[in-house]
Amino acid sequence: MSSLDDHRSLATVQQVRALSRRAKQTIVLSHNKRFLCGILSGADRREECATFEIAPNGDESTIRIWEASQDSITEHDQRYFLLSGYATDQSGVDRHVAEAIRFYLEGYFRVTCPERFPPGKLLGRFAQECRQRIGGPDEVINEKTIEELQNILEYANRFQHDTNPAWQTENITPTELLGFVRRTLALARPQTIS
Repeated sequence: MSSLDDHRSLATVQQVRALSRRAKQTIVLSHNKRFLCGILSGADRREECATFEIAPNGDESTIRIWEASQDSITEHDQRYFLLSGYATDQSGVDRHVAEAIRFYLEGYFRVTCPERFPPGKLLGRFAQECRQRIGGPDEVINEKTIEELQNILEYANRFQHDTNPAWQTENITPTELLGFVRRTLALARPQTIS
């Protein structure tokens, strides 16, 4: 399959699922992970499915097991699991965790405040505009939440290329990172919205 629009892609996914119910074995090859995840998500006998990928291995390629479940969840959810794993048992690479904080908050506020934080707007600018609306009829988030957002953002921006030229070598203190991860997860809860 190639260059299918969303409608044709969904129709193809549904046809492959229907065919697989009648066949003893179905093999599907595609470059499109979203398409493959769609087939898997509706599979009747998911436990009988095996997923593989062709991966680079030096100058050659190799076939290895593909963890499709990792590609079937959104980037936002992947960041949540990264942050929550770190908050629980400090699992994950410190730098990846630190880099995920701002992106996770951006995803959260884009969903909870879509009219005030559309794609393209920066999180710092969003926080400033929210601060200007405190106490008014168009208040977006309360003052305590804005202050915490700005404090976390100040930390998270140390690990972003657009806010710190030395972001890749910025020192990470695990204890400090853990505190900011926990604060991020506490902030990104529905009750923080006014």
